[in-house]
Order: sequence, then structure tokens, then C-alpha cells
Amino acid sequence: MAEIIIYTTPVCPYCVKAKDLLKRKGQSVFTEIDVSKSDEAREGMMSESGGRRSVPQIFINGEHIGGCDDLYALDSKGELDKILELTK
Repeated sequence: MAEIIIYTTPVCPYCVKAKDLLKRKGQSVFTEIDVSKSDEAREGMMSESGGRRSVPQIFINGEHIGGCDDLYALDSKGELDKILELTK
């Protein structure tokens, strides 16, 4: 199973969409970090993502994937399955 970290907020529809795609890909276990109530968590997210402030920010096996659109773009190119397969 891939090690997945997702920085989110509770009311973000893109966060829900990204998590749904990962679950459909069989990745039901991931670490979710809510940045809405923690400046420290948001600063950590920004530091790890190269300054990005928007959520979600997704990391798979330590690699920054990007946001929801980036995740779906990887999936449409068939690359998401390859990234997730590396961990099986």
C-alpha cells in the first residue's frame, strides 16, 4: 500500500474528490492533515509543496503529486496506477 499524505480542509470539495479517486484506486488508507485550524500544519504543507497554499496537496511515497487536478491528470495519463503499483 502506498504511503499517502493529503493536506485538506473540512469543506473542500476538491479534497473530497481527490480522496474518492484514491479510494476507487484501492488506496483507502492515507494520512489526512487538516490545515484549517493549524498555522503550523499549513506552514508545513507550504514548505513541503514548494509554497503552494491551496488544498488538497497530495504526497505519495514522499513525492509531491500536487492538487486534485494534478492527481486526476496523472490518472488520465495512466501514470497514477504506475505510481500506486510500485508499492504493492
